[in-house]
Amino acid sequence: MASQHDKLLLQTAQHLGLTFLSLLLAMAVGIPLGIFISRRRPLANPVLGVAGVLQTVPSIALLGFMIPAFGIGATPAIIALLIYALLPIIRNTYTGITGVNPMITEAATALGMNKSQRLFKVELPLAMPVIIAGVRTAAVINVGVATLGSFVAAGGLGEFIFGGISLNNTNMILAGALPAALLAILIDLGIGYLQRSGRKAMRYALYLVVVTGIATTLFILWPSGTEKLRAGFTPEFMGRQDGDMGLRSVYGLRLNPKVLSDAVMYKAAHEGSLDVISGYSTDGRVKEHDFLVLEDDKKIFPPYYAAPIVKSTTLTRLPGLENALNLLSGKINDSVMASLNHKADILNQSPQRIATDFLKAAGLYKPSRDG
Repeated sequence: MASQHDKLLLQTAQHLGLTFLSLLLAMAVGIPLGIFISRRRPLANPVLGVAGVLQTVPSIALLGFMIPAFGIGATPAIIALLIYALLPIIRNTYTGITGVNPMITEAATALGMNKSQRLFKVELPLAMPVIIAGVRTAAVINVGVATLGSFVAAGGLGEFIFGGISLNNTNMILAGALPAALLAILIDLGIGYLQRSGRKAMRYALYLVVVTGIATTLFILWPSGTEKLRAGFTPEFMGRQDGDMGLRSVYGLRLNPKVLSDAVMYKAAHEGSLDVISGYSTDGRVKEHDFLVLEDDKKIFPPYYAAPIVKSTTLTRLPGLENALNLLSGKINDSVMASLNHKADILNQSPQRIATDFLKAAGLYKPSRDG
């Protein structure tokens, strides 16, 4: 329980780090861009359109696109969160500045203010409530999307959520989902409170967030030191005795693995971001990338045998089916299964063609009576 408590605190800190750092970067990009398009209004629709299109890209797809360029870890997650936070910040900055009463700006000009003075002393202060509303929206969005950072080993509360889904563990799901929801509410209320407290309180809060973001970046999201072996395991593998727990207790291996989705794990290993991964020896990607399957000489992994399971009513209806299936006994081992999966998943061959070729090679193929 103590280890799970410590893990929850660490993942909460990682989640806050991902959220705040990406939000600060989005503000650093979005607010100046919103100011720029308020001065070049013909560019407003194209810029807002591009930001809107970027926000509609599915999160998992966006993270997948970034792995070749940025690898795995916090970097691709922060860039993805930055992209998702841009639209509300740019749009609200533009709306807030263009919504300032023209008579007020004309009065400022009449008082001798130049464009820069008018912007910082008149327009931005008047537009600040609208801009802060956009920041609040972006912050809540980022808290939710940051849970997907666990797919690329960025940490955060998503590790509990997706680990619980993999293990069918409701308590694990709630352990990640409830703190994430609470963080979203608290951040939204906190920004609203600072907005009402005045400019001085907001300035101090911004300094605190910057310092917190830098500290989190240095010590949590990108921890110091390098591992001799960079390991990456799925959430399911992390929570099983025939997995990371067994590697620690039986082999004494403490690899400090990154937790990520198997959808990107093989790709990360192929591109050199990981040295050791969990996987299935029958996976077609093992054959495609010529991965070496390590020998389990201490037998922490039980044999995983696949067998056809057929309803008795089906066997009664098709009396020759049982004998036909029994002909496959002893014909399929790990290497054969990996080859068949490779043809299906990598070469995109049809299941019918794969089965036909296999049966022909095994001398079991009989043409259909229907031709």
